[in-house]
Amino acid sequence: MIGWLILVCEAGFWLIVLGGLFIHYVLKQRKIGGMVLLCTPIIDLLLLVFTVIDLKNGAPATIFHALSAVYIGVTAGFGHSMIKWMDQRFSYWMADGPIPEKAPKFGAGHARAERIGWFRHFLSWMIGIALMYGMILYIGDSDNTEEIKKLIKWWSIALAIDFLYSFSYSLWPRSKRIDDKA
Repeated sequence: MIGWLILVCEAGFWLIVLGGLFIHYVLKQRKIGGMVLLCTPIIDLLLLVFTVIDLKNGAPATIFHALSAVYIGVTAGFGHSMIKWMDQRFSYWMADGPIPEKAPKFGAGHARAERIGWFRHFLSWMIGIALMYGMILYIGDSDNTEEIKKLIKWWSIALAIDFLYSFSYSLWPRSKRIDDKA
């Protein structure tokens, strides 16, 4: 059930974002559109509440319970930048706004963008890991929390790999080749 709830929350997140941007740019109701966009954290709160209720009702801790913590961490770490990205495009498409800036592909700008992405990943990881350890403490049964512990391990490995990848551009910046157009 929690797996489906994560999918519903993801769909709900984007529906709220698109709805808020539609109200803001197409209906020209800027305050109402902004208020709708401010409702996106409610989705995370609902997912957290339903996950805790599921665990409290005796459901065995599964990978989906751990993924709900990952989802909340990722929306907290990347949500604002995803909404900003979508806002720039919506402004351009629907309100004759400026052309959205493209992410730098080369040099120091690209290296900086990669580092910022890693720091967002790190923030997501900290929030998600804190929630997963909270679940482990709440459940209090070491055997019942193995799936959560496995995801903590794998996400930590992924974060370390992302660190190496992201910060490698600080040491070896990507350079523009002659045949590259952008």
